[in-house]
Amino acid sequence: MTLLLKEIRANPVLWLLLFVPVVLVAQRLRPEAHTLLFLLSVLAIVPLATLLSSATESVAAKTGDAVGGLLNATLGNLTELIIALAALSAGQYTLVKASIAGAIVANSLFMLGASFLLGGLKYHTQVFNRESARLQTGLLFLAAIAIMTPSAIVDAQGSSTAFIQQLSIALSVLLIGTYALGLLFSLWTHRELFGGAPHHEAGEETWPVGLALAVLAGVTVLVALTSEIFVESVQEAAKTFGMSPAFVGFIVVALVGGAAEMASAFSGARKDRLDLSVGIALGSAAQIALFVAPVLVLLSYVIGPTPMDLRFWRGAVIMVFVATITAFLITSTGRSAWFVGVFILMVYLVFAMTLYLLPPDMQ
Repeated sequence: MTLLLKEIRANPVLWLLLFVPVVLVAQRLRPEAHTLLFLLSVLAIVPLATLLSSATESVAAKTGDAVGGLLNATLGNLTELIIALAALSAGQYTLVKASIAGAIVANSLFMLGASFLLGGLKYHTQVFNRESARLQTGLLFLAAIAIMTPSAIVDAQGSSTAFIQQLSIALSVLLIGTYALGLLFSLWTHRELFGGAPHHEAGEETWPVGLALAVLAGVTVLVALTSEIFVESVQEAAKTFGMSPAFVGFIVVALVGGAAEMASAFSGARKDRLDLSVGIALGSAAQIALFVAPVLVLLSYVIGPTPMDLRFWRGAVIMVFVATITAFLITSTGRSAWFVGVFILMVYLVFAMTLYLLPPDMQ
């Protein structure tokens, strides 16, 4: 506990933790103040993401970057899963699908590109395990095909709703099974292939594993609570700031929902732990595509007003596919520099600019 308090006193960003109880109280007292709740929730999520980053790095120092990246991606996606479940139960399937596609693109482009840029500004070149990146992008490519298939069939043949729902269930089971086998392959049968590359920095002070795990659990719950307030207020607040619904679901919700993972990925890159950064970015994208999205499809039969399928609108499918191909090509060498990060970020900015300027009748 002493180390935690020391960390909070030493980092001014963590002083913003005061906004966590403020936003929870404000949501109780003034639930209709959407713009205020939106701003307060963002100010609360930022320090929580920073704290989650420190805890994850401490766990990764003991378990290795592969397991640390998986743990961070899982806890970060738990927040997004909770948010999606709330929207799912309310029947807001458009928001659910937009957040899923947006999270995949944000993780594989924005988080990965920003990590390469931040790390490259400090180190001339950086290396990472390309075998691990190749596995994650391969899994992501499979998910992109699974998302593309229902949409392509509907556009080409106008298939019935019953067929699309049956296909979505079968694809969901297939994706979950593939993701489980991928974990078995990388963490057990062939784990020697996925060791981290050498780091420039070593010997840093870390938290005890017990404290780090306790912080991870507690912060994840708080992030889930504040993120739920964020999602409830963002639609109305978006009108105040002139943001389109497509931009909100695909860009804003995805970036804020993944703030915790991004903080860890960026910090890892600045400390030349690029395996941790790449593992978080691509691992999170693959986990959303192969686990979170299929689980939401299956759970829609239990908690949703109607079943949800894996049929996404054409623009989302194209962006997910392009993001997957970009991540695969960029990570195939196992090396990065700052301009590599700039290139990936430019691809993401093309998508963001398009969605921001997208007319309402095309969303």
